Amino acid sequence: MSTKTILLVEDNSDDQELALLAFERSKVAPEVVIVPDGEQALDYLFGTGAFADRDLTKMPALVLLDLKLPKMDGLEVLRRLRANPRTQLIPVVILTTSREQQDLINSYSVGCNGYICKPVDFKRFQKAMQKLASYWLEFNEAPPVIGT
Repeated sequence: MSTKTILLVEDNSDDQELALLAFERSKVAPEVVIVPDGEQALDYLFGTGAFADRDLTKMPALVLLDLKLPKMDGLEVLRRLRANPRTQLIPVVILTTSREQQDLINSYSVGCNGYICKPVDFKRFQKAMQKLASYWLEFNEAPPVIGT
């Protein structure tokens, strides 16, 4: 069985490291691809720019998307994913520090599948990442890759 991939769109290097550590300690142990901004996320998902040679038949099983990103914010990334038939069904979970109600409403309105506020405590963060990976990679039935 091939390893499922999580695309982590996160500009904070500390949060990147914490997520990697949490996933490494989980039973699921997914492959994690990290991009630090919204433009690179779209390049990865659409196989453009630095990712022009990427195999587009292998899409991530889950996108973890921060809202506050350089170059292009998370909501705009989500809008573009949902507007394209190739990426509209990929599960996207917002992973952010924002507890603003409007961010929550906007994220679900644009089509996120979940919204998680990053726990500050590492043990809680690790537990959240392990549960997240377990649900989305082990139990959830992922949609097929469209247009391959």
